[in-house]
Amino acid sequence: MKLKETLNLGKTAFPMRAGLPNKEPIWQTEWEQAEIYKKRQALNEGKPSFNLHDGPPYANGNIHVGHALNKISKDIIVRSKSMSGYNAPYIPGWDTHGLPIEQVLAKKGVKRKEIDLVEYLAMCKEYALSQVDKQRDDFKRLGVSADWENPYITLKPEYEAEQIRVFGAMADKGYIYRGAKPVYWSWSSESALAEAEIEYHDIDSTSLYYANKVKDGKGILTNNTYIVVWTTTPFTITASRGLTVGPDMDYVVVKPENDTRQFLVAEGLLDQLVDKFGWENVSVVEKHKGYELEMIVVEHPWDKKVDELVILGDHVTLDSGTGVVHTAPGFGEDDYNVGVKYKLEVMVTVDERGIMMENAGPDFQGQFYDKVTPLVQDKLGDLLLASEVINHSYPFDWRTKKPIIWRAVPQWFASVSDFRQDILDEIDKTIFSPSWGKTRLYNMIRDRGDWVISRQRAWGVPLPIFYAEDGTPIMTKEVTDHIADLFEENGSIIWWQKEAKDLLPEGFTHPGSPNGQFTKETDIMDVWFDSGSSWNGVMNAREGLEYPADLYLEGSDQYRGWFNSSLITSVAVNGHAPYKQVLSQGFVLDGKGEKMSKSLGNTILPSDVEKQFGAEILRLWVTSVDSSNDVRISMDILKQTSETYRKIRNTLRFLIANTSDFVPAEHTVSYEDLRPVDKYMTIKFNRLVNTINKAYESFDFMAIYKAVVNFITIDLSAFYLDFAKDVVYIEAADSLPRRQMQTVFYDVLVNITKLLTPILPHTAEEIWSYLEHEEAEYVQLTEMPLAKTFDGQDSILEVWESFMSFRTQAQKALEEARNAKVIGKSLEAHLTVYPSEEVKTLLTALDSDIAQLLIVSQLTISDEQAPEGAVTFDDVAFSVERAEGEVCERSRRIDPTVKMRSYNVKVSDHSAAIIEANFPEAVKEGFEVD
Repeated sequence: MKLKETLNLGKTAFPMRAGLPNKEPIWQTEWEQAEIYKKRQALNEGKPSFNLHDGPPYANGNIHVGHALNKISKDIIVRSKSMSGYNAPYIPGWDTHGLPIEQVLAKKGVKRKEIDLVEYLAMCKEYALSQVDKQRDDFKRLGVSADWENPYITLKPEYEAEQIRVFGAMADKGYIYRGAKPVYWSWSSESALAEAEIEYHDIDSTSLYYANKVKDGKGILTNNTYIVVWTTTPFTITASRGLTVGPDMDYVVVKPENDTRQFLVAEGLLDQLVDKFGWENVSVVEKHKGYELEMIVVEHPWDKKVDELVILGDHVTLDSGTGVVHTAPGFGEDDYNVGVKYKLEVMVTVDERGIMMENAGPDFQGQFYDKVTPLVQDKLGDLLLASEVINHSYPFDWRTKKPIIWRAVPQWFASVSDFRQDILDEIDKTIFSPSWGKTRLYNMIRDRGDWVISRQRAWGVPLPIFYAEDGTPIMTKEVTDHIADLFEENGSIIWWQKEAKDLLPEGFTHPGSPNGQFTKETDIMDVWFDSGSSWNGVMNAREGLEYPADLYLEGSDQYRGWFNSSLITSVAVNGHAPYKQVLSQGFVLDGKGEKMSKSLGNTILPSDVEKQFGAEILRLWVTSVDSSNDVRISMDILKQTSETYRKIRNTLRFLIANTSDFVPAEHTVSYEDLRPVDKYMTIKFNRLVNTINKAYESFDFMAIYKAVVNFITIDLSAFYLDFAKDVVYIEAADSLPRRQMQTVFYDVLVNITKLLTPILPHTAEEIWSYLEHEEAEYVQLTEMPLAKTFDGQDSILEVWESFMSFRTQAQKALEEARNAKVIGKSLEAHLTVYPSEEVKTLLTALDSDIAQLLIVSQLTISDEQAPEGAVTFDDVAFSVERAEGEVCERSRRIDPTVKMRSYNVKVSDHSAAIIEANFPEAVKEGFEVD
C-alpha cells in the first residue's frame, strides 16, 4: 500500500472547470422539463405575497446587456423572495406596439399607405410576436425563472381590453380632452410625441436678431421705434403673432448715431447688443417698464396684413437675446399659454412632414422648415440686425434621432393638472431606491404639462372615441365599456375591420347625430399609455397577483417613462400609486465609461458573454457592481469576474471533496462539542447568513458579492481551509477533530449553496447534485437558511478576532524568515512567540493547537525577553528558525520523533499510531513511500 493511501484525501467528481457555456443550456432544459417554476409557486402557495411587476421591454431585436442587467436583477430578487417565505410569482411582459416596428417593416419594403390597413396591422403583429419569442429565448438563456408560457403582451386582446377600461375610467372623470396646444412633433415619425419620447442633443442653430416696426405705440412709443427681437427658430416668424416682454423688466429706447431708426431693447442687454449690431455713439432716448408696453401694436416683419401685439409674459429673461421674445402660439408651449391669454391667433405653417405650407407664404411654401433660414433673412431685409450660429441643447425624437418641432395640431390629452397634487402626494408615500429618485419624479410631475396621448400612426391601440355628426366627441362609460368587451373578444383589430355604427352599442343614439351617422377616431394611443396601463392589465387582472405592486425596477430613464405613465394612470383611476417601492438602475457603459454604440464597436452582447464565459459570469457581474449608478462592462472586467467565480467554485469544490464520507445523520457534531476554532467559524458563517439575508431584503446585491467573496477568500481559503488539511487529511477518518471540522464544512457548503442560488442557480444546482444526503431534488426548491445565534458568541468572536490580528503579525514574521532563506514553507518553521501578558492570556483562552492554526511545525511561547533581531510589534515579538527533526512523509511536518521503522518508512509517532489504528494490514505487510 502506498503512503498516500493512508491519507483521507478529499475526492470528488465535481469538476474544477465549470464548462458553463455548454452545460448551462442542458441544466435549463432540465429545469423546464421538471417544471421548477411551477413547483416553486406551489410550495409558496398561501405564503405572504411579494409582487415585482415587470416593466415590458420593447419587442424588437435581441436583448442587449442593459436588458441582461435588468432581468438578472429582477430574477435575483424574485428567487430570493421565493426562497424566503414569500409567494413571489414573476410574470414577464413585452411592449409590442409603436413606431419602431413600423420602421422595421418600412425597411423591408412594406409601404403602409399602399396596402390594406388590416393586412398591414397583421404584419406588424406577426413581427412583434416573432421578436417576443426571440427575446424570451434570450432571457431564458440568462437563467431567468419566470412564467414564460404566460407572459403579458400589450397586443393581446385581454390586455388591450384592460387598457381601454383605464382610458374609459379617466374619460369618465373628465380627464381626457381634445385641444390644439403645441406638442412635441416628430416630422421624421409624422406623429406627436410625449415628453418620455424626447432626448436632448447639442446642435448648431442660426439665430437672428431683427426689428419689428411700431404701428400703434399707444402714446408710449413713436412709430419710428423698432422693437428688437431674437429667435433661434427663424421658420416660426411665418406664424409670429406677438412680442412678449417681461412685465417688471427695464427697457430702453436707444438711438445709434449710424442709423436713422431708434430701437427698444432690454436695458440689461444693451451693452452686448451694441457690439453685436455695430451701433455707434448710442444715446438712450427713454426708459420704460415692461408692463407699460402692453398692447402696443407692431407690424409683422414682411406680412403687412398681420399685426403683432406686445404682451406680457413671466418666461422672458435676460439670459440671452434682447429681452423681447417673438411669439408664435402655434409653435411653442410658452408662446401658446401666453397667446391664449391675449387671444392671439394659433397659426401653424408647417405640415406633419416638416414642410412649409401654403399659409407660410409663396416664398416658403414647399420648403423644408430647417432650410428656410436664408429665405427668412432675405425677407427681413434691413430689419435683420445680426445673425450668428449658436450651439445649444435641443429636443430629438429618441427613436429616429431626428430633431423635433413644437407644433399645434388637434390632439387628445390626458389631464395631469386636474389631479397633480394627488400624484405628488402618492410620490411622497412611495419608497425610492436610490432616494434621489423621489425628487426626480416629483419634480417631473410638478413641472410637466398635460399628457399628449394621441399618435398619428397605425400600429397601436385605437383611441376608442366616436364623433357625432356635429363633431361632438363621444366617449361615455357605456361606449368605452362596450369597446373594451369587443377588444377582449376580438382584439383591437376589430376597430379597423368595422364601421363606426357597427362598433357602437346596439341601438345607440346621440342628439348630435339626428341621422344616426357616426365616425370614429383614427389616431392611436401613445405606447406609454399601453405600458402605463399594465397595473390594470396584469397586476389587477391576474389571479394570484396583488395591486399595487411591491416593487417596480427599471432603468433610471423610466422616471420619464414607465414609472411616470403608470403613476399617472393609476392615480387618475384609483387614487393611489401602482407601486410601493421604485428601484432604478443606471446605464451600462463600456470599460472606459463611454456609452455603448454599434458605430464605436464597443457593444457587448449577452450572447457573446454566454459563449465565452457563460451566463453565470454575467449574473455574478450584476451583483458585483453598484447598479444604482451607471456601470461598466468589458470582456476584461468579465474575465476578472470569472476569476472570482473560479475562486468561489474551487473553494466549494474543496468542501464537497472533504465531506464525501460525511453522513450528516451519523457524523454531525453538536455546536457545544465543537473545537473553539470550529465554533468561531460557525459563528462567522452565521454572521454571513444574516448579512446576506438582509442584503437580499434591501436589494443590495453588491453587499452580497463583497460579503461572499470576503468570506470565501479570507475566512475560508486564507485561514480555516488553509490549516484544515492537517486535520481532514491526516487525522483518523472517524476521529472527533475530523468530524468536528467536517460538520462545519458541510453546514457551510449546504447553506452557502442555498444563499448563492438566486445569483448562481446553475452552479448551485450542480453542487446540489453532489449533496446526496439532502432531501430536496433541486436547491431552487429549498428555503433560505436563517442565521443562528449561540450563547457567548460575541465574546468568542472578540477572542478570535484578536487572534486573527496576532496571526497576521506571525505571518509577517514568517514571511521575513522566508525572504531571508531561513525557511521555505511555513511548516519548516519553529516559531517562538514573546508575548505580553495580554497576548499570553489570549493564546491560553483559545484552548487550541496554535501551531496547527499558524501552520508551523513547532511553536514555543517564551517568557524570556525577545532577542535582538526578533520581529517586534507593540505587544508581541517573534523569532523564526528552522524546525528540528525530519519531515514526516505523511503529515509533511518536521518532527524530532521521526525515525526509521521496520517497514522502512519515516513517520512521526503520531502518524504511526494513526496508521496502526486505521490500516493494521498495511503494518503487517509493509508499504512503500509514494
